[in-house]
Amino acid sequence: MARRPLPLLTDETEFFWTSGADGRLRFQRCEGCSALIHPPQPVCRYCRGHALTVTEVAGTATLVSFTVNERFSSPGLEPPYVVARVTIDEDPRVRLTTGIIGCEPSELRLGMRLEVVFEQVEDVWLPLFRPGAEQPDEPVALPPDHPGPERIRALVRPPLGAERFEHKAALTGTGASRIGRRLGVPPLTLTVEACEKAVADAGLTLDGIDGLATYPGAGVTAGFGEGGVNALENALGIRPTWHNGGMETFGPTGSVIAAMLAVAGGLARHVLCFRTVWETTHTQQLREGRRPATQPDRVTDGAQWTAPFGAVSAAHALAQNAQRHFHAYGTTRETLGWIALNQRAGAALNPEAIYREPLTMDDYLSARPITSPFGLYDCDVPCDASIAVVVSAVDAARELPKPPVLVEAVGTQLVERLEWDQSTSTHEPQVLGQAAHLWTRTELRPADVDVALLYDGFTMNCLSWIEALGFCGIGEAKDFLDGGKNIARDGLLPVNPHGGQLSHGRTHGMGLVREAITQLRGEGGARQIGGARTAVVATGGLTPSGVMLLRADV
Repeated sequence: MARRPLPLLTDETEFFWTSGADGRLRFQRCEGCSALIHPPQPVCRYCRGHALTVTEVAGTATLVSFTVNERFSSPGLEPPYVVARVTIDEDPRVRLTTGIIGCEPSELRLGMRLEVVFEQVEDVWLPLFRPGAEQPDEPVALPPDHPGPERIRALVRPPLGAERFEHKAALTGTGASRIGRRLGVPPLTLTVEACEKAVADAGLTLDGIDGLATYPGAGVTAGFGEGGVNALENALGIRPTWHNGGMETFGPTGSVIAAMLAVAGGLARHVLCFRTVWETTHTQQLREGRRPATQPDRVTDGAQWTAPFGAVSAAHALAQNAQRHFHAYGTTRETLGWIALNQRAGAALNPEAIYREPLTMDDYLSARPITSPFGLYDCDVPCDASIAVVVSAVDAARELPKPPVLVEAVGTQLVERLEWDQSTSTHEPQVLGQAAHLWTRTELRPADVDVALLYDGFTMNCLSWIEALGFCGIGEAKDFLDGGKNIARDGLLPVNPHGGQLSHGRTHGMGLVREAITQLRGEGGARQIGGARTAVVATGGLTPSGVMLLRADV
């Protein structure tokens, strides 16, 4: 059997990965404030001191979340296996992604006391954990997040002044390529299809486009990109005065917010934003041997702290956040099921959606498990597609044939830690801060929103945004979602009426922007939300996210 992925030993990390040679677990420690720092850094994130050393810890920990992986395979680990998070006794702010040995998955419970056990693989000692000899008789309170959900709002920075760059930008056009599974179409072809349609929808020609923006940009493989801005410019010859592409932005639709800044600052008048995925064709080509599969001998950067333990998918991270939400607030699988059923009901009215067949709660609950508590219908639908949106300066938008969709506010602030396993544990990381930031930039409130387009790479993403944006209180989603009525097309807060990523297809957030434009123009056909005048669009997916509040030009 192939060995599991191993971390690349560097000067900064070797102490951690080899500390098990003498059976002792070690971390960086700040000599100024005594905080443990993990992953290793050149500075303490708490007091910003530079006096750092390495210290031994007892190797005892608390189990704060876990998921039983049933679906994903990883070299050296055959499913089912457990991916877990534990907090270190000496500083519970430090969490490790790890594996659990010495007990059956059914015996695991949050709050269990654990002790470290090292497994040597070549020159690496992997810290795994097993149940401690003594266990508490009563459930224990789990270590809180830093900052906790109740503290997020206090950390959000208020606007610098009354002027809003958002009010200088508008969304004027949108288009989509064909969408489906294993289309076998080159990704740049899909991009051109979507972009040509978006430009025509805006009433422009390609010669009128003077800006290009995309996510995640060039160099991204595995079916999640098409070559970036350079590839499209080479194909169309647009010659933009401004362009932008990359992953370190405001989530998958960060290109749209960046374009708003560009037109507000006078760098461009009409920016063409696009997002292309071709994951299903890429995967098919891998299976057929038409595309080389690469497996690095050693993993680096953030992956080194998760991949050795079989955490190879975003599902493994978010499933553990779902477990914590269940534990903290009494949420159940049925709570998540109402989101999946709602999206499928919307998709039934959308001829573009990939999955349109009826879905019942029994179907949802009996679907094959993926990684607990997620089943098949908690996960979005991989597809091939491209979505494009034109962002225009407001004065230029007034000259176009269709009424523009105006931008009321955006939310972008980083408040939580960026590492998935060190960040918010009860919700999708990177939603609470951005949501709170949005409401500081507008006088509108959640009750003013007519339709919500919320990222649903997994059902838990959508639940997180519902609570973060204040459509119900933190921990109140179980009651808010019960029965699915509140989020239905005729409910208090219609959510993803086109089917979302769970049924329409995984277009990585840009499909949500397109649906918001469609709804605010009144072009939704059978799925149209009556009287829709304001829409919130939230995208992320465990990355730094972005949220925007849009309104019709009335």
